Amino acid sequence: MIKSRAPLFGLLVATALGTVAMTPFVSSAQAADITGAGSSFAAPIYGAWGTAAKSQAGISVNYQSVGSSAGQDQVIARTVDFGASDKPMNGERLAKEKLYQFPTVMSGIVVVANVPGLAPGQLRLDGPTLAALYDGEITTWDDDRIKALNPGLKLPDTDVAPIHRADGSGTSFVFTSYLSQVSPTWKQKLGAGTSIAWPGGSGARGNDGIAAMVRQTEGGIGYVEYSYAAQNHLNIASMKNHSGAFVTPTLASFTEAAKAADWVHADHYAVNLLDTDGASSWPIVTATFVLVPVDAVQKESGKAVRDFFTWGFQHGDADNARLDYVGLPQSVKTDILANWPK
Repeated sequence: MIKSRAPLFGLLVATALGTVAMTPFVSSAQAADITGAGSSFAAPIYGAWGTAAKSQAGISVNYQSVGSSAGQDQVIARTVDFGASDKPMNGERLAKEKLYQFPTVMSGIVVVANVPGLAPGQLRLDGPTLAALYDGEITTWDDDRIKALNPGLKLPDTDVAPIHRADGSGTSFVFTSYLSQVSPTWKQKLGAGTSIAWPGGSGARGNDGIAAMVRQTEGGIGYVEYSYAAQNHLNIASMKNHSGAFVTPTLASFTEAAKAADWVHADHYAVNLLDTDGASSWPIVTATFVLVPVDAVQKESGKAVRDFFTWGFQHGDADNARLDYVGLPQSVKTDILANWPK
């Protein structure tokens, strides 16, 4: 297994409006069909890239949004050409399963709530209070801890209805990793994982499932990738960040958090973007990752997978911006393609 070398230059985050200086794209596969599965967090961007790549590069992508755990399982079983996961694998397991791992884009995970009487953007939360909403310590929306964060806001005595992922989910891994980072109680009692022993609440499959259930449930609270919340016009809570400021999720706030990424020391590009410094940083930002079988790189399908992600790195910036994803630094994109197994 090739261990990614760290990018050595230009670590400023390229926004979705930036350009990438790379070798012009040349497809090695004509009318190639490739399959992928995994992260629902990444589904909107791979769908957008796939639509454009089919007409412009002759690559047809069939991507199934089945959750990060299933995506890892399917690429390990070699039933898909690439897997997608928001929880990166460590180097030991990548070597064992003969996989090459790399990130594609970054975005924010947001908290959405259906609280009677609250207008969009009114609700403010912080990490410890969010953990208490999910571990059962806070059971009604007029709890004193929520009132303290929202002075002057009339909060109802509606029961809190926490909604979590029912499937093995990289979004859950990122969300619970954030709660473990900001709440020692959560870390000790529940920890982080793609699937944990949730103390209560209801489960839904996929980001779209949580978005739909929150919309239908009075008192509901959930966590989803930002584009799902925006597309469904859900009430997104402001969050208190590491600097103590209450911030709203925007492409700029995701980019601010992404600038803190330590790509130089990231094992196989697995950067930590949670609760980073920065006055305007959104506190729950993550990269999403792709897993490619090393033993398939010389096959037509393997070459087409590389062509597809090369195309996305070179031409996907407009879709990134439209769907509120942050593109990778140019140096990281170049490094990923340079380190692609031969």
